[in-house]
Formats: sequence, structure tokens, C-alpha cells
Amino acid sequence: MKRLTTIKTLIALAAFQALLLPNFILAQTAKPAQDVYAAIRKEGTENSKILNTMHYFTDLYGPRLTGSPNYVNAAKWGVAEMKRWGFDNAFLEPWDFGHPGWVSDRATGLMLSPVPDTLTFEVLAWTPSTKGTVTGDAFHLIVPTFPAASNPQVQQMPTQAELTKYLDGIKSSVNGKIVLVGKHTFIDQSRDPAPKHIPLEDAKKRFDPNSPTPEFRFPQRTPITPREGALTGAQVNEQIEKFLLDNNVLVRINESQLDRGAVRAFNNRTFDISKVVPTVVLRNEDFGRITRLLAHQTPVKLEFNLQSHIVPEGTTSYNMIGEIAGTDKKDEVIMLGGHLDSWHSATGATDNAIGCATMMEAARILKAIGVKPRRTIRVACWGGEEQGLLGSQAYVKKHFGTAEAPTAEFAKFGGYFNIDSGTGRARGLSVFGPPETATVLRDALAPFSDLGFAGVISTKSRGLGGTDSTSFNAAGLPGIGASQDPIEYFGVTWHTNVDTYERIIEDDVKASAIIFAAGVYTLAMRDELLPRFAAGSMPEAPKGN
Repeated sequence: MKRLTTIKTLIALAAFQALLLPNFILAQTAKPAQDVYAAIRKEGTENSKILNTMHYFTDLYGPRLTGSPNYVNAAKWGVAEMKRWGFDNAFLEPWDFGHPGWVSDRATGLMLSPVPDTLTFEVLAWTPSTKGTVTGDAFHLIVPTFPAASNPQVQQMPTQAELTKYLDGIKSSVNGKIVLVGKHTFIDQSRDPAPKHIPLEDAKKRFDPNSPTPEFRFPQRTPITPREGALTGAQVNEQIEKFLLDNNVLVRINESQLDRGAVRAFNNRTFDISKVVPTVVLRNEDFGRITRLLAHQTPVKLEFNLQSHIVPEGTTSYNMIGEIAGTDKKDEVIMLGGHLDSWHSATGATDNAIGCATMMEAARILKAIGVKPRRTIRVACWGGEEQGLLGSQAYVKKHFGTAEAPTAEFAKFGGYFNIDSGTGRARGLSVFGPPETATVLRDALAPFSDLGFAGVISTKSRGLGGTDSTSFNAAGLPGIGASQDPIEYFGVTWHTNVDTYERIIEDDVKASAIIFAAGVYTLAMRDELLPRFAAGSMPEAPKGN
């Protein structure tokens, strides 16, 4: 009887301890916020791993085109690194890209005559190889356009009859040639460069909830009367692609339309290499030189060797996930991340290896200083962002659904922090939700004003586009997007051949990681999840989302 009583006592004691354990954990970890913030600053400043992460993502595994082995290897390395940091879980989560991968193996291009020179270009992704080294005369194809009656400065597309007549007239001139398509772009060299930093007063105004900067609107112009029967630009290009293929053109050359040797190359819109000829994007300066020579009746001979290959297994892509497990609220999750995929013209440093490195670092800081988060902290580095936010959309759909059709995880989600505009430090945040949602983060991050952080505002927009935080917004979840100092992102590094490790500003990215670590800590530790729109006040999702 005594033994039975002892067993009952032990069972009751164990149950009592189980009830007390979460509170015990909280008592051990609930340090004053200012002490945690000081520890975050110290770790993020003195022991940062961002540049080491950047080295691997860019120098070793860049570029990271969706569907390519480089992307997969970068994601595998990121998983292994988070495990080395002591994260509780790290893995790759597959999603269906729907297209094979594509890799450029080598690409050389020369002007042979009238003067030998090396050309600066990038290959258009998902276009085929040349048949070894090909040499041909250059031809300049300029689709006829027509000035609008109401505004002669606006050029309008040809009709089908006009385009057919033009293409029929040049058939014999393009066979076996290397064809430059489109007019040369004039770039005004008198323009002042764009500012690299947001002035403090401007940042404060932009993130002041009482007087936010008015929503940007494009200048209103008098609508141009559509030209009767005119084709769209997409229709014209589709017919040109078929025309070049049918008439044995060796290489198509598009122009970069960028300044100072920068080149931005995207992809063949069909992802089908059988529907286009080998295609490159040539820097503005080389394109201009060749077309001026041709305009002066000087023959130009060019040579290209473009070799690439298709990656069939690239139809499956992956999101890279890492987790620090929560304690008493571990079934609730706070997320942070950016996209890991990049275009192929460079190593994808500012777009967006630095976003992934910054968010991995923010979570690492919390792990390193011994934070035991109440909620699970989940880092996500997405694939397929450059093709349309595909990886983050697939993830949100699978795990959370939408406000109109939620999964069980929808109610347990506490916010997703995103950064995706280069190396400039975070100057403010925009969060999807009612005004009080922004208030939570604004108050928490006010101590970081010395780092240039200006504040937080809320948004009601469920529009999809721009970056991965909008995948969450579109679903009715609190996506939290960063506004950053522009540095030279949109004007220079965005998707170009100069988007490399050298463009990273160490002090700025350290500051951003510190700010995000504090924001994640706040949401992971507070008693309640971020406020949400009530069911009756949830903004409608735009059609097509």
C-alpha cells in the first residue's frame, strides 16, 4: 500500500512539473528586452557570419538559376551550415517548377572585322547552343513602327500586313547571318546618378503612420488612341522568333539598354529551346558600335561559340528551410527569409544571396546568444522568385492556404520578415495587417533608430508581386517587407553582370541582421500573435492572385 502511494505521489509530482515546465523555461529566458538587444548587437557586430555565407552562395555556388545544379548545391550547403550552427532542423522542401533547368557552360563572342574586338554580352537563359563556333555577317533588323497621330513621340506597332511585308522583304538578307534585333538605345550621359541613401527625414516621413508618404502613382498621361489593327509587342516578338528560326539565323542579338557596360539577361519566355535561335544580350556600347558601322555601309563579321545544356531534373526545385524550435508555443511559427535563386549574368550577390545571408544570420544570432524562443523560428530561402515568386507561393499554398480557404497552420502563423533590395541597410518595414500590427513592431524596434531604422507602417494590399513577402500578403497573412537604402541596386546591380560579392557593404548588412533579429525575437516571445484583420474586415484578394 505504501509503495502504491509512493507511485501515485511520483506520478502527481511529474504531472505538476510538466505543467510548471513552460513557465520555468520562460522564467529562465525572459530577460529584459534591452539586455537581449544588447546581446544581439554584440553578437551581430563582433561575430557575424554574413560574409562567409556570402562567399559560399556567390563565389562557390553562384549564379543560382532556378532549376540549375548551382541552386541545389547552394541550398544544400545552406542546410548544412544551419545544422552546424545548431539549428534544430534544416532541410530542402521540394516544389514543382514545371520547366527543366538550364546551364550556360561557355560563351565567347568576337567582332572579327572591320576591327577585331571582344564583345561583352550574356546568354539569354533557356536558349540553345550554337553548332560549335559560328561565324557570320551581321544584319540589323528593325521592326517598322509608326508615330501615334496624337503624340508623334510615341511609336506604335505594325499591323500584321505591315509586319509580314517587312519580314518577307528581308528573308534573303538574314539567312545564315547573325542578326541584331531592335534600335540602339540612346542613354543620356548628362543625368545625375541616383542617390544611394534615403535621407533620415525622408525615411521618418515615409514610415510615420500619421503622415505616411503618399502612395506613388505613375504620372497621368493622355491616353494614346490605339492604332487600328496594330499587333502587341509580344505578338511581334513571337513572330520574329519564328522568322529567325525558319530562316537559319545563326545567333540573335538583343541590346542590354543599360549604361556603362551593364548587361541584364532574362529568359526565353517559353522555356523551350526548340522555339528560338541561340540568343545573347549585348552591352549597349557594343550594340551601338556595330549598328552604326552597318548604318554607314561597313560590313561587320561576328563570331560566337555558345554552349549550354538542359537539366531535366530541374523541373523539381526546392525551398531551403531551417528551424529553431520553440518552447511553450512551438506549434506557432515566426518566419524570415529571402530568395536564394538568381539570374545567371553574375553571382547574384545583391539579388538576393545577401537577403538569405542576412536572415540566416538574424536567426543564428538568436541561437548564439542562447535565446529559447517561445514560438518556432523558421528561416526560408526561396527558389523560383525570379520566375514569379513561385517557391514562396507554393509554400504558402501548401502550408497556410488563404484567408478564404485556410489550412490548420493558417491560425498558427505569426509573421514573415523579407528582405530583397540589395545591400542597403533596412530603413523601415511595411506589414500587412491593421494599424496595431505595425505598432507592435514599431515600438519594439524603436531602440534601433541609431542604425538608421525609421519605423513601421501597415498596409492593406493583398497584391501579389515584387517580392516574396507579397505571397503571404496575398493569402491574408502578415508579410513584412523591408525598405532599404537603394545604394546602386536598381540602377546598377539588379539582375546584371555586376551583381557580385564586391557590391556588399558589410556594415549595412550587419545592421540589417541585428534589426531583423530583434524583430523576430519580439514576435517569437510575446504572449499573443500579431493582430490580424478580423474576418469581416479582411481586404479582398485581387482577382488573379
